[in-house]
Amino acid sequence: MTENQEQITLPTNELLFVPIGGATGVGMNCFAYGYNGKWLVVDLGIGFPSDDLPGVDCLLPDVSFLREHKDDILALVITHAHEDHIGAIGYLWRDLSCPIYCTAFAKELIENKLNEEGLLGRVEVFQVPQGGLVDLYPFSVEFVSMTHSIPEPNALAIRTPAGLVVHTGDWRFESKKDESTTDYDTLKALGKEGVLACVCTSTNTSEEKVDASEMDVRESLTKLIGQYPDNQIAVGCFASNVKRVESVYWAAKANGREVCLMGRSLWRVDAAARACGYFEGIPEFLSEDEALEKPKNKVLYICTGSQGERYSALNNLAALSPSPYGVIFGRDDVVIFSSSVIPGNEKAIDFLQKRLQTKGIRIITDRHALVHISGHYAGDDLQKMYSLLKPHIVLPIHGDTLNLNCHAEMVKEMGIPHAINLKDGEMLVLKKEPQVLTSVESGILAVDGHQIIPLHAQVLKKRRKMMDEGTAVLTLAVDSNAHLMGEPQLSTFGLIEENEELKQEFKSKLLVALSEIDPERAGDDNLIKDKMRHTIRTFLNEKFGKKPLMEVHLIRI
Repeated sequence: MTENQEQITLPTNELLFVPIGGATGVGMNCFAYGYNGKWLVVDLGIGFPSDDLPGVDCLLPDVSFLREHKDDILALVITHAHEDHIGAIGYLWRDLSCPIYCTAFAKELIENKLNEEGLLGRVEVFQVPQGGLVDLYPFSVEFVSMTHSIPEPNALAIRTPAGLVVHTGDWRFESKKDESTTDYDTLKALGKEGVLACVCTSTNTSEEKVDASEMDVRESLTKLIGQYPDNQIAVGCFASNVKRVESVYWAAKANGREVCLMGRSLWRVDAAARACGYFEGIPEFLSEDEALEKPKNKVLYICTGSQGERYSALNNLAALSPSPYGVIFGRDDVVIFSSSVIPGNEKAIDFLQKRLQTKGIRIITDRHALVHISGHYAGDDLQKMYSLLKPHIVLPIHGDTLNLNCHAEMVKEMGIPHAINLKDGEMLVLKKEPQVLTSVESGILAVDGHQIIPLHAQVLKKRRKMMDEGTAVLTLAVDSNAHLMGEPQLSTFGLIEENEELKQEFKSKLLVALSEIDPERAGDDNLIKDKMRHTIRTFLNEKFGKKPLMEVHLIRI
């Protein structure tokens, strides 16, 4: 519990909002609504680690505040099934220990995660129909159908005695050619009812709207695939984008190709989608083994890895020495990136594409052809949303600084009374004159193998230092008077190329340093180790401009 929490009593009869994760940046969506001591949590997602976090699998929001109030959490309600909204459930559900409410497609994927963590059967997961209503007094939650790049995306209309909040989830409005899934009638009705606050994503706020539909992408892919009748073709896309997988299938079929899925997450989504009635009219996809039995130009591969993920199917295609039993791509084959770039993944994607190009593979992205449209709104969609909802308060969330600020500016230009950019952990009282009440414990956790550790943990700091500066380990033996016995051994990793001249120069530095130790303190091991660390760091910094992670092994003889 933070110092501010200890000094404040949470108010009654007032609606509280706390972003646990997702207020700034992209990923780790987790938001809490409080009223009269009861809490409702919306989404529990992961974030994606950057290159400076080697070995970290994913990022999690720090839910310490929710853990302290777990007895008062009524439910976890899910807007949609993207990883940045549900991916942390398997890791963090025990900290909440509450029922989960979601639509059918999200339920399939969530139960898959619970099963992997040994939690299936211990967690109540309630399926809510599209447009359904859940009574969780003092909250009432209405699921409002939206449009996004995944089946069954929802906004949540959260009603309380203190007012109505609309939590949009991720969304966009359709182009004229799209099949509409947005429940405009309910959005209009909510605006007439009176919306106290709207909590709205900001991912593409500063972007210009592309007036294209998924059908346009399908037509473009069909023509594009037809340009390479004799080549192997792979399409990288988000596994959860069921509509895109359908588009790729029909584009392939129009060109006389069958479709193979490559990547575990694609097969998981395939199972969930078919269980919920999606992929209608599409036969079972080929396995990799089945695809290898077909002529190469009669198969199209849909692959995971469009974000440059290390162990993905696309990365396997980029390997210079692939398994002789797997699919092999080479010169003049084609890889289409049918996806956008998630902020933070630019380097990984660029590296992957360069590796593919090194093999002579042709790369096609949305810079070259209409192979992707975003699932997030852009342009004037935001004005349309607020003209429907007419909120008194807008809370921009989930975006980089540019898009969050752009969102707030647009809100002010529309004459909406309040636009507030919160930080994770800030508790806001939602009322006519909203007020930041306090800050609760928040932060970022890292999934590092089988352990969950704080992002600022020493092990990660040391790992980053090792990656940037290398490592040096000194082993030396001294007698009781701190006189050197035998040859000191300096081992460096990722730092320098060792040679005999360097060893002799370093040894002379050590001898000088040992001679400077006060004879009365010659028995102090810690003193000697500190002296050696300082000597090594100084030597290596002067010689190579590096300050490595240091370890000294001292042996007394």
